[in-house]
Amino acid sequence: MKILIVEDEPKAGEYLKQGLQEAGFVVDWKTTGTDGLHTAKEGDYDLLILDVMLPELNGWQLLQQLRG
Repeated sequence: MKILIVEDEPKAGEYLKQGLQEAGFVVDWKTTGTDGLHTAKEGDYDLLILDVMLPELNGWQLLQQLRG
């Protein structure tokens, strides 16, 4: 399973990424909404984990653009 995490807090992002990788998942991590949007559009992800309060583009806006 391929997972994209979009989280701007370094400790939270690293903790999620490390834990999911140790569980056997393929994980990418981005720190801004804009980077997350571009990565989500380019990759074939099974799951997105989005922070709501992101710089540049918040999690709700990112999700809306992906669905649109």
